[in-house]
Amino acid sequence: MSKKSASLPLRVGVIGCGNISNAYFKGTEPFGSFVKITACADLDLARAKAKAEEHQVAKSCSVKEVLSDPDIDMILNLTVPAAHAAVNLSALKAGKHVYCEKPFSLTTKEGKRVMAEAKKRKLYVGCAPDTVLGGGIQTCRKLIDDGAIGRPLAATANMVGHGMETWHPNPGFYYKFGGGPLFDMGPYYLTSLITMLGPVKSVVAFAKTGFKERLITSQPLNGTKIKVTTPTHLTGQVEFRQGTVASVTMSFDVWGHHLPMLEIYGTEGSLSCPDPNTFGGEVLLLKAGEKEWKPVPLTHSDKTGRGLGLADMADAIVKRRLNRQNGEMALHLVEVMESFTVSAKTGRRIDIKSACKQPAALAAGLPLGSIK
Repeated sequence: MSKKSASLPLRVGVIGCGNISNAYFKGTEPFGSFVKITACADLDLARAKAKAEEHQVAKSCSVKEVLSDPDIDMILNLTVPAAHAAVNLSALKAGKHVYCEKPFSLTTKEGKRVMAEAKKRKLYVGCAPDTVLGGGIQTCRKLIDDGAIGRPLAATANMVGHGMETWHPNPGFYYKFGGGPLFDMGPYYLTSLITMLGPVKSVVAFAKTGFKERLITSQPLNGTKIKVTTPTHLTGQVEFRQGTVASVTMSFDVWGHHLPMLEIYGTEGSLSCPDPNTFGGEVLLLKAGEKEWKPVPLTHSDKTGRGLGLADMADAIVKRRLNRQNGEMALHLVEVMESFTVSAKTGRRIDIKSACKQPAALAAGLPLGSIK
């Protein structure tokens, strides 16, 4: 927590005004009593200025300027994955709390440096995805906590498709170290599992690269080839500390499939969870002895967007509590993902050294823009 007293709303400076930033500018609007974006920064000053004008942000500036601005309480780090840890460290050294897009870091080692700096300076760290705070996953969390499926025995999580080169304007980084389906999309699925089931104990995995090159068919790089230098199909088993075992497959090599996205299987029933890359979606429950899945009304709002995690962290800073999408959980997730690749290379089961607290559930029935 910060040494200086803080009051809501906290003033936020954005670093990185690329594709994802629009979702945050829009997603923070309902949470104006918690956070206010007051500055935009980017290595490309013209892009920062354009975003500031588009979203009526008071100031656009360089990265150096936003870090040195005494009126900024918190940095929202929306840079490319390879820069996440370095920008997080710079923000903390500048005395700012920092909330980061996923992944938190590309290695456990660099993530530990970030957390050590935050502890040293008594500052907060947070990390996406906050989709797990949306109505879909929070409804599933409540069903599990309320015993709707009994004791969770097993789970499956599957993000399978054929990559980003058909729609993303600059998809090259998805096929380099720090990208791939595991580090890009894995955080949504694995964070959802940690939110519902708690921290991970061990992993064992396999990995391969299905295609050595990818052809971009989106604009403006249509016709350009990408060399693939990271695994694009990973599959394995995740053992949770409370005993549940999950099968996990993350792939950019699959043209079509019939796999469920995310399901939890318990002693008293099965739970079909919605797409963890969204804040809502349909929740289905099959009770023991029944033959038909039944839809479950959402117990939490599905109208929110990216910004809920940022707002929750601002509230946590002022109230001096642990934020839900906290750095410890983000670092735990990085170790889990890194252990996937280590296991795939060595053929060994990898025990996870870090731990995190299962994040507190959100209260059911809260109106949009509220946190409790």
